[in-house]
Amino acid sequence: MTDLLIKNIGVLATPLGKCAVSGSAQGEIQLVENAEIAVEGGKISYAGAESGAPNAAAVVDAGGRLVTPGLVDAHTHLVFGGFRQNELEMKLAGVQYLDILRAGGGILSTVRATRAAGEDELYAKAAAFADDMLRHGTTTVETKSGYGLDTETEMKQLRVAARISREHAIDVVSTYMGAHAFPDEYKENREAFVDFLVNEALPQVASSGLAEFADVFAETAVFDIAQSRRVLTTARELGLGVKIHADEINPIGGAQLAAELGAISADHLLQASDEGLDALAASGVIAVCLPATSFYLDKNFARARTMIEKGIPVAIATDFNPGSSPSFNMQFAMTVACLKLRLTPKEALCAATLNAAASIGRADSKGSIEPGKDADIVIWDAPDLNFIFYRYGNNQVHKVIKSGRVIE
Repeated sequence: MTDLLIKNIGVLATPLGKCAVSGSAQGEIQLVENAEIAVEGGKISYAGAESGAPNAAAVVDAGGRLVTPGLVDAHTHLVFGGFRQNELEMKLAGVQYLDILRAGGGILSTVRATRAAGEDELYAKAAAFADDMLRHGTTTVETKSGYGLDTETEMKQLRVAARISREHAIDVVSTYMGAHAFPDEYKENREAFVDFLVNEALPQVASSGLAEFADVFAETAVFDIAQSRRVLTTARELGLGVKIHADEINPIGGAQLAAELGAISADHLLQASDEGLDALAASGVIAVCLPATSFYLDKNFARARTMIEKGIPVAIATDFNPGSSPSFNMQFAMTVACLKLRLTPKEALCAATLNAAASIGRADSKGSIEPGKDADIVIWDAPDLNFIFYRYGNNQVHKVIKSGRVIE
């Protein structure tokens, strides 16, 4: 007997496949009217036109609504201490992001708060965020450390993320980002901090099994290309996947470095050059665009339209963090992706599901509704796909099914 049957689906909208798609294929979304989905053992066993499926232990009537895969937020900083609302007036006065960091604020402010917070405190805060993410349709989330900049606190963040993944319905994929900024204790000797990351921190993180990926903030006033290459090369040699915060504020060559190292993703890319985009296109690196960050910082938006034309797979994520994107609402990020990145609704759905899953190594099990994949499903209070991008500002989720279980 089928465990769960979702019937009376008005429109089932999903990308298909087990890898990232690019170019015109990114807009190829399967649309099935009058559809149903059958679930067995937490996996999808059937998805398509109504077929008179066998009896089910439980039935969900979608009521003629739109159904899509669960959303995948492929770039967040979920675990952190404190908030940074005090920086809002500084931003409004024109103080730039890197200037706040140079003055000891920004990331370093969050580092101080995260070092001071207890592990249970960080867990309670992050788990509450995860609850709300799930209510907004996000069923899988990537999270980075990076608010410790010392081994003890970085490991504390990673343990919290692992605990959420074990104890919470949402799935969490963890990335080590000790190379997020230079801590106060190393501000006069930056190369010594890189030595610490390469010789001490990365080996300990890799041996712990608490992170799948490593990331670095390659940017003016943070980690230059040589330092970023050294950190990520070491991470790769230790068996970690490679990601990079690339060309967010200045085009220093982060995209080219991502291509050189075979990174699974290059993220931000607001200032990526034509040469950088060509390198990404030739390498198959997934571009993770973060439109909510551009919105909050009032910066240019990544050239996602150009990326798709060049054949780069494009994903979108929230970049949820306390400083530059204090929102985990993927629905908002998806709408901004349409309005400012100029993605079509079909391209944006793929960017928030299949391509996002591929950018964190989960496309074999998540990101689409097809037999064999995890039953991570969203039923929307919407009649069609365009509606969820058009009507922004409220939570349009009707019901979330995670691994075949209805979330109440």
